[in-house]
Amino acid sequence: MKYINEFYTFLKHIFENKTLLVNLIKNDFKKQYLGSYLGITWAFIQPLMMVAVLWFVFEVGFRHAPSSNGVPFILWLMSGMFPWYFFANAINGGTSSIRSNSFLIKKVAFRVSVLPVVSITSALIIHLIFIGVLFLLFIANGIYPSMYWLQLPYYTSCLYLLVLGLSWLTSSLNVFVKDIGNIVAILLQVGFWATPIFWSSDILSEKHQWIIEINPLAYIVNGYRDSLINNIWFWEKLNFTFYFLGITLFFIVLGGIVFKKLRPHFGDVL
Repeated sequence: MKYINEFYTFLKHIFENKTLLVNLIKNDFKKQYLGSYLGITWAFIQPLMMVAVLWFVFEVGFRHAPSSNGVPFILWLMSGMFPWYFFANAINGGTSSIRSNSFLIKKVAFRVSVLPVVSITSALIIHLIFIGVLFLLFIANGIYPSMYWLQLPYYTSCLYLLVLGLSWLTSSLNVFVKDIGNIVAILLQVGFWATPIFWSSDILSEKHQWIIEINPLAYIVNGYRDSLINNIWFWEKLNFTFYFLGITLFFIVLGGIVFKKLRPHFGDVL
């Protein structure tokens, strides 16, 4: 009950200060892209260039066969890559959110725990634009929206909450240990290949499926593909769903506790 009340107070603070939150998100965009000729376009260039290269390699070069559902391989691949890009960008931004906004730490009326929310929401806006692009690509290939597409907000919300819990943990530790940012970068590199983005989890035998099931990002990547391609509802995978929600709750509670314990000392270090 104590943690529920803490989280409720946090949500109430966000609602009561939504104007401030919107301004912080705008400033976050400006800090990242202001002063460059292409501005916010840079947020899309790298992933779109990666997709273009992959399309050329797999569709033109190797002429990779469509997925088992007859969907072009590049669409299957993008369905897994886009949620990963959101996760990677959000966790990187969330980890550095306290240090990059150190001027706000000593403001008495400011709740520092919303800073990771600002960075994650900035990444979410970019992600939603990518999802719109993905929809258009599916439709251009003759694959039209279905009821299963309505699950995407659920999977996106799940991913958002997971990143929030992780960011509370990493951002608070990053104030005291600068190496945390480098550790996160290394874990993201490993996690990219350990998550079924370029490969399907179906290639693993039954006795090795646990490798996938302990990776919460596999739930999200497979969930996006289940929504867009495989036509599978999330409640058809109840064990995996309960596991993911349990892991997410664990990191939210752990991240919240660590953040709360370390918060009084931020001003002494920054």
